[in-house]
Amino acid sequence: MNVLHITPTFYPATYWGGPIYSVYGLCNALVKIPTVTLKVLTTDASSPRRGDSVKTSDFPMPYPEGYNVYFCRRWWGDSVSPTMFVHLWPMIRWADVVHLTAVYSPPTIPTLLVCRLLGKPVVWSPRGALQRWEGSTKPMPKRAWERFCNALITPNKCKLHVTSKQEAVESEVRILKAHATIIPNGVEIPASLPPREWLPDGRLRILYIGRLHPKKGIENLIRALAILKDETVTLTICGSGDTAYLGSLQKLTHQLLLDRCVFFAGHVDGENKVRAFMLADLCIVPSFTENFGMVVAEALAHAVPVIVSQGTPWAEVETRDCGLWVNNSPDNLASAIRCIRKMTLPEMGKRGREWMKNDFSWACIAEMMFSVYSRLVISSRKSAVDTDHPIVRTKVDKHSA
Repeated sequence: MNVLHITPTFYPATYWGGPIYSVYGLCNALVKIPTVTLKVLTTDASSPRRGDSVKTSDFPMPYPEGYNVYFCRRWWGDSVSPTMFVHLWPMIRWADVVHLTAVYSPPTIPTLLVCRLLGKPVVWSPRGALQRWEGSTKPMPKRAWERFCNALITPNKCKLHVTSKQEAVESEVRILKAHATIIPNGVEIPASLPPREWLPDGRLRILYIGRLHPKKGIENLIRALAILKDETVTLTICGSGDTAYLGSLQKLTHQLLLDRCVFFAGHVDGENKVRAFMLADLCIVPSFTENFGMVVAEALAHAVPVIVSQGTPWAEVETRDCGLWVNNSPDNLASAIRCIRKMTLPEMGKRGREWMKNDFSWACIAEMMFSVYSRLVISSRKSAVDTDHPIVRTKVDKHSA
């Protein structure tokens, strides 16, 4: 099966957060399935800044896992690339199924249009873009974009890939011609973890790691520390985002007199990201909304307990006894921190890690996705045969009656 992934940005463009890791992990696992031949079409954008690009030596760029990535030069915006548009037609024609990532992105509408013209089935991963919260911006342009997308979708040839029931509900309300299938993201699980010290000198080390964006609720977490008024509780914020927004978080920290408790560590990746988990006793994800929340799975995979907001689909952390699922108001976050500090954090971390091993390995997720691809390709081909041969279809319908 020829599988083409089309995404506005691709690993190692980790500035863009969780979706970069999840798409990369899925591709690495899919290509291990013997019948899959995989290609990735993307841009070379590594951040919103025009001069920041993924450094490549070849086009396409061979990845060691066994597939080629076509990094097309980004000319303007986050992911506008004329070269990418030129490659859409021949690469989609090559594919048996196209997996499209992102919604309000320049490649989205051209990809849906070419797939419709060529009759190719599409698995579409919104990655949470179709979900809404109180701070959601540009509602009118988004609705217009969604209407245009709906006009390009052939119902039996498009499947929405979502990672939770809530995302499925919100996505199907906006993309009316495609039903959703729920497949969670996988997570890379370290084979072993180095020794670690818990609560050194009685200090509770809290980690926030992810994109710096208003929907992440980081202000509420900072305010929760102000409510605690406990200098033995520290918060390290790892991530990058809009410079003005980062400045607002730093200003809030200073206004609340938390400069000795809250630290901004910038973007972390690779070994630095692992080190961040190893130096944390607790990871908190206070988002207003998340379709999945990769960092929750990553923290648990590194045996770090979590506090996650009810805007995320992670209620099961409580039944698995590896974290708390709470409202993301400052008061509730502060109460949850007080509560979890009294719990056995090392044992909670172990339970979370075992859960990730059993249910969220990339090999398992890739098999689930391959099954979706296969059913969609078969359904699409059957539809094409029925459309091309209406007399045959009529005879079958009459016989069935």
